Parts: sequence; C-alpha cells; structure tokens
Amino acid sequence: MRRLFSLLGICAAFAAAAQTPTTPLELPSPLSAAAAPAPAPGAAGAPAPVPGLLNGYMADATYQLRVGDTVSFQILEDQIWDPQNAPKILAVQGSGEIEMPYIGRIMAVGKTCKQLAGEIKTALEKDYYQQATVVISMNVPSPILGRVYIWGQVHNQGPLDIQVNENLTAGQAILRAGGFADFANEKKVKVIRGSTGADKNKPTQTINLDMEEILQQGKTEKDIVLQPGDLIIVPSRLINF
Repeated sequence: MRRLFSLLGICAAFAAAAQTPTTPLELPSPLSAAAAPAPAPGAAGAPAPVPGLLNGYMADATYQLRVGDTVSFQILEDQIWDPQNAPKILAVQGSGEIEMPYIGRIMAVGKTCKQLAGEIKTALEKDYYQQATVVISMNVPSPILGRVYIWGQVHNQGPLDIQVNENLTAGQAILRAGGFADFANEKKVKVIRGSTGADKNKPTQTINLDMEEILQQGKTEKDIVLQPGDLIIVPSRLINF
C-alpha cells in the first residue's frame, strides 16, 4: 500500500509539470531602445502639453517650419552603431536656423520636414556618410504663426505676435499697440505687405486704411486681416493741434 501511494505521488508530480506553461527564452534586442515608444504626454520624463495654445492645429506634409517649432531628428545609420542613440529634439531658432549635428546651422524656416531632411542628407553624404538616411518629423509646432510690425504714432511701436488660427486685423493690432498717439493721422494708415513664402516674386503691396471710419464709425468691414511680415505705418498729422 505504501508503494502504491508513492507511485501515485510521482504520477501527480509529472501531471502538474505537464500542465505548467513554458515560455521561450527572451533575448534582449539590440534595437529595443530605438524602437521603444515615446513616453505618453504627462508621463515621467515627458513634458505635459500646454492646453489651448494650438487651437486644434495639426501639421501635414505641406507644413513649412516656423521660428519656435521643434522637430525630431535622427540618422538611422547611427542606430546600427549605438542602439541607445535616441532621436534628438531640435528647435528652430529666432534666426530661422536649426543647429544640426555634424554640419552646424542650416536654414529651416519656410521648408517642409521632407525638404529639410533632403538638404541635410546631401550635406552629410558629402563629407561624413557614404549613405545617410535622415528622418525629421514635427515634434511641437510653435503657437506663434508669425509677427507683424507697427511703427509711427502709436503708444507702443514694435513687433506683435500672431497666434496660430488667429485673424488679427489692422485695427486690432493698433489697439494692441496701445492705440493712437496724440498726433496720429488716423485716416492715412498704411499696411505694407512684402513678398513672403511662395510669393517671393510678387511685388510689394501698399494698402491704405481710414482707421477713423473703422474704429470710430464701426465700419469694420473695411478692416483687413494681417499676414506675417506686414508693416503697419501710422503717420503724423501735418498740422498738430
């Protein structure tokens, strides 16, 4: 009887071992760090997004880089030699340039990520790489669409920022600059619109505005929406009294 119980115990042990699931041995992948997903917004080590800045803005393949944008940059060939070499986050500086590894400063404003990647690839293959696979993608777009400049008889001359998805008019810009100064000629305000972006060959345009009608008489339909780079000039009256 004792021998029978011993045989039953051995059979039970084999049965339990047969039912225990086994998993294959997991080997560390040399590309695991490069392929790991980026931390979610707000997670440890990742900056939380600032709400309300972009107003639903979404970049696409035709988006041209602006001052203040940040992009993700990497050279895929570098991953072969150093799997820990994560993509670098680079900012478009006030000069419109980005400081790139190996090649230094390169103009980025007005170019798409694809165009910029192509220029960097050409520069790298000229001096550093036999073949370079450059990947550039949008990281965080700037909440500032561009700037307009106001000069003359206003209380605060200088640049004014245009937010993304904001329709800033000439009248609003004057009010944002503190309003007219004492000797302003409100009927002779000019907006000088230069050639920018894809319209580089387009001649400079001068738009005359009677801001007395727009701001004092409420004829806001005669106001215009400003574009980045516009210059607003508020002249003085010839006779100041």
